[in-house]
Amino acid sequence: MSADTPFKPTRRALLGGAAVAFGAAALPALAEEPVRNNVSSFRMLDWQPYFTTLNKGAILVDTQSRVLHFWSADQSIYRLYPTSIPLSEELTRRGRTEIIKKVVGPDWRPTASMKQRNPDWPDYIPPGPDNPLGTRAMWLGWPAYRIHGTHDTRKIGRKSSNGCVGMYNEHVEELFEFVQIGTQVLLI
Repeated sequence: MSADTPFKPTRRALLGGAAVAFGAAALPALAEEPVRNNVSSFRMLDWQPYFTTLNKGAILVDTQSRVLHFWSADQSIYRLYPTSIPLSEELTRRGRTEIIKKVVGPDWRPTASMKQRNPDWPDYIPPGPDNPLGTRAMWLGWPAYRIHGTHDTRKIGRKSSNGCVGMYNEHVEELFEFVQIGTQVLLI
């Protein structure tokens, strides 16, 4: 380019320059943001601080790290699964219970309190791809609380349930095969 030829930038050069300018302007703001860590720690735990025996196996649901731990009765199987947890502290039940029922292809009915919070929800959803309980459900000894699958995978790792513990369908299907009626459950 000579001194007589005026400089005429291309569209690509203008857009590239703008991107660099905006990116450089954002750098100080990014440097000031605190580092955000994943809430889920996904660390393996030992069962002994939580259970006195592994008779019929044990499930520990850690609502803080949003994971479910499973130990088989003979200690040959240990699994760690990501979960969804209840939306609020009011919906979160903690303590000891057990698995009292197992269902393949569960149907779903909202509780009265769910209907009150969400009046537009249907009264019944049969088994299938629209069912909020996914492909498997395990009833806990507390009324209306379950460990179940979900077809909405965006919920896993989040506060998204009305009290239940949600899992990816493929994970709940595996856990379902390990768990027996009477498996002890602790939610912390």
